[in-house]
Amino acid sequence: MKIAFIQTGGTIDKAYPKILNSYAFEIGEPAFWRVLKKFEVNFDIEPISLFKMDSTDMTDKHRLAIKKKCEQLDTDRIVITHGTDAMVKTAGVLAGIKDKTIVMVGTIMPECVKGSDAEFNLGVAVGAVNVLPHGVYIAMSGRVYNYNECHKTADCRFVEKK
Repeated sequence: MKIAFIQTGGTIDKAYPKILNSYAFEIGEPAFWRVLKKFEVNFDIEPISLFKMDSTDMTDKHRLAIKKKCEQLDTDRIVITHGTDAMVKTAGVLAGIKDKTIVMVGTIMPECVKGSDAEFNLGVAVGAVNVLPHGVYIAMSGRVYNYNECHKTADCRFVEKK
């Protein structure tokens, strides 16, 4: 089995350089790659780095590039690391893709920060992409949602729509 991991940016791939006194994207390998190398995963990995950008800066052009890449892949299992602010919007663009299981995942804290939720959220995403039927999902904070049945709250949590 093969799972493609696509980096698009978001907090998961940021660091906190002291000279900037703010978050910035790290140079080097994607956060998902650093996490996956720590564990003896029992599947093939196709790592892809598309963007390192904040999801609030994404345009429809970026979302269509993500969709095109997903459609081109020869695997039907895809995990996308993405910023949480616009994750649901991007998922809506990907929803037209048939015959693939796509799980989008983000973090509240960068992967490089002690106590980050990155390993946990990526683990949930990997488990989900292995068992869910084709469709587009969001994995955050121990939950997996159909992309169109959740939203992000003001306190940075994902919850079911009411």
